[in-house]
Amino acid sequence: MTNTLKKSIEVRHAVIYCRVSSKKQREEGSGLKSQEHRCREYAENLGYQIDAVFPDDVTGGGDFIKRAGMVALLAYLDTQHDKNYIVIFDDLKRFARDTEFHIKLRREFKMRRATIECLNFRFDDTPEGKFIETVFAAHGELEREQNGRQTVQKMKARVEQGFHVFKAPVGYEFKKSPRGGKEFVPREPLASIVKEALEGYACGRYQTQVEVKRYLESQPAYPKDLPNGEVRQQRIFLMLQKPIYAGYVEAPKWKISRRKGQHEGLISYKTFEKIQNRLNANALAPARKDINMDFPLRGFVTCGDCHRTLRSCWSKGKYKKYPYYLCHNTKCESYGKSIGRAKVEGAFEDILKRLSPSESLFQMVTVMIENAWQQRLSQTEGMKKLMQKEVFEIDKKIDGLLDRIVDSNNQMTISAYEKKINQLENQKLLKVENLQNKGKLRASYDQIIELSLKFLSNPYKIWETGNIHLQKMVLRLAFTGHMPYHREMGHRTPHLSLPFKVLASISGGEKEMVPQERIELSTSPLPRVRSTTEPLRQLVANEVL
Repeated sequence: MTNTLKKSIEVRHAVIYCRVSSKKQREEGSGLKSQEHRCREYAENLGYQIDAVFPDDVTGGGDFIKRAGMVALLAYLDTQHDKNYIVIFDDLKRFARDTEFHIKLRREFKMRRATIECLNFRFDDTPEGKFIETVFAAHGELEREQNGRQTVQKMKARVEQGFHVFKAPVGYEFKKSPRGGKEFVPREPLASIVKEALEGYACGRYQTQVEVKRYLESQPAYPKDLPNGEVRQQRIFLMLQKPIYAGYVEAPKWKISRRKGQHEGLISYKTFEKIQNRLNANALAPARKDINMDFPLRGFVTCGDCHRTLRSCWSKGKYKKYPYYLCHNTKCESYGKSIGRAKVEGAFEDILKRLSPSESLFQMVTVMIENAWQQRLSQTEGMKKLMQKEVFEIDKKIDGLLDRIVDSNNQMTISAYEKKINQLENQKLLKVENLQNKGKLRASYDQIIELSLKFLSNPYKIWETGNIHLQKMVLRLAFTGHMPYHREMGHRTPHLSLPFKVLASISGGEKEMVPQERIELSTSPLPRVRSTTEPLRQLVANEVL
């Protein structure tokens, strides 16, 4: 009698398992709390004592091992050898939506002497009960796979229409649209930071991915990967490859080719192609972070004897450290012989100062640029027609390749045709974007030309700011190659870029009284004498727009 009474008043211990399919459902909905509330009411009615609750916010694809909450629940049961727990579920679908994993999970609970109870399904170990349970599990698996298929189909359709359907990359976000739903828009200030990084790498202002990484790490608003404030290198590489930043979408795993997106791009497609070309080119050694800031000419100045780039270092003196450039070629006469930084950089600054043209020459160049600007604007319509013809020719080539694919049965041949079609599609996208932008001025003449004229008028002014990125830009824009420096004779003749070379020739021409350009009729048999101003006029006509 006493034993029967003890059994009747013995407390039965239970745990609750709740699950939603995503973190979004957990944060924006109340699914987990609702499930727990219903399970607690069920347990209270039956007199169960709830010892723990195990929530999950991942689907796991049917595999319970991929659910952190389920793994924690099984581990908890392993530690409670003296208790036979009851595991309560709100719905059979929360148990496992896969027939195979449903059976495996049932076995796992049985091995731990745990009983399973569900609010809307009665588990029965009879043959008929097991059959019905298996049918319900199979139905859950069917429903899960159908939902997944419908989701993928909807996402594919959205991508084909030019919409981004995946997680928003850094610089973008999804916002509620006044027209309903959500729209994909740039997110400031991250959008401007990412744009600066991408355009800087495309134009060579950042020579390596490491320099892009350092720039992003210097921006407080940009999200960091590591506690020490660093951004992973892999993240930089992936960012440089995303066409989403150029305003395009694609889904290679669904065989959806690249196409114009319904969102605003941070950079042009032309800039994106420049980035891809740089990524596919030979890799450059990353600039050293610790020493490059102190020696802006490192990697640019070469030894006057062996023509290898000079290295730089700090030499420790009695009271302080001293900066030097030196040659490390053991076969060179100047090997190990230090040259003071002030001497090298001082002589270089004198060269930069001499690059500034006279006021009269600069005024003449300004007029020439204005004339070239107007001339190029008048040529826009003709260029548009030419580009439209090129796009039409590319479409014809693509159609021809598609016809060949239909007629071919060889898989290797088909793959080759598909690769060629992708290349043509990229060419077409670039030309279509150029066609759309042709004739559209992003800013006024003064805004576009102002910085270029400032640089041409006095490159030393930019150099003396001391900003290492601007100084590197001066080196790339004003010179076309390394500058030799001899430890006794100083700098050798520099290799100037075309604008400064032409300006130098004009300046020299004035001193030597070069005859003015002769204008001959096109039918004249006499050769045309070219003025030294003509190269600059051609340069402006080709590059100003």
